[in-house]
Amino acid sequence: MSAKTVLNYIPKKSVIHELTGTTKLAFFLLFTFASMLTYDTRVLVVLMVISFSAFFLSKIKFKEVRGIFLFLLIFLLLNNFFVFLFDPGHGSDLYGTEHILFYITKRLVVTQEQLFYMVNLTMKYFVALPVAILFISATDPSEFAASLNGIGVSYKIGYAVAIALRYIPDIQRDYQAISQAQQARGIELGKNERLWNRLKNSINILLPLVLSCLSRIDTVSNAMSLRGFGKNKKRSWYVKRKYTSKDFAAIAFGILILIFSLVVTFHDGNRFYNPFV
Repeated sequence: MSAKTVLNYIPKKSVIHELTGTTKLAFFLLFTFASMLTYDTRVLVVLMVISFSAFFLSKIKFKEVRGIFLFLLIFLLLNNFFVFLFDPGHGSDLYGTEHILFYITKRLVVTQEQLFYMVNLTMKYFVALPVAILFISATDPSEFAASLNGIGVSYKIGYAVAIALRYIPDIQRDYQAISQAQQARGIELGKNERLWNRLKNSINILLPLVLSCLSRIDTVSNAMSLRGFGKNKKRSWYVKRKYTSKDFAAIAFGILILIFSLVVTFHDGNRFYNPFV
């Protein structure tokens, strides 16, 4: 499976990679809260600039995660389509005005308010995606487990999280391998097949994928038991970093972003920036 479509840890020498795993987790949560709580376009623009700037600082190339961005784009197109299909007047209800652009049908009316709402909805995803990708692609799973244990989290939980992060690309590779095997047996999943048929045929991938996951879980569990995992209350870590000024600065910056988002968003008691009044 191409590295462009697998979301996993990508080692680089960057200021983002130098941060501890718990610092990146804290910043990711703060940044996500800041973006999810607001529909203020001004805040979203600022957050998007910060998000893509962090992605640039990580030195991860776009082509290395291009598949994830393409998947998001397809998801966004479908999401916006269904938002408009099921409630084309939601934007007008939110902003209290209606500026009609054109009619598709009597019920499906395209308004400036609806388009503006859908643009904000799309921006929220593009704000959160680069930071989410960074959390996975710039975080060494072993170091993340060690840093979690360093703040008091049980090493068993930390180790489980590390295994989960390492398991993400394996699941993606298994999915691709099973998909190719099913297509070799004549089950069409390619672009030439209709979308509905592709969705039905994809069910043939799910059962082998679940069985593959269960088999891998059993293998990992047996290996850990044979190595005496969990026998002692503490353990040492081969990969562990100390907190530096960069970590504290990143967390402080995340807190400032959240405060900025809350203040600008709710200063007038409304989550939605309304340019139509």
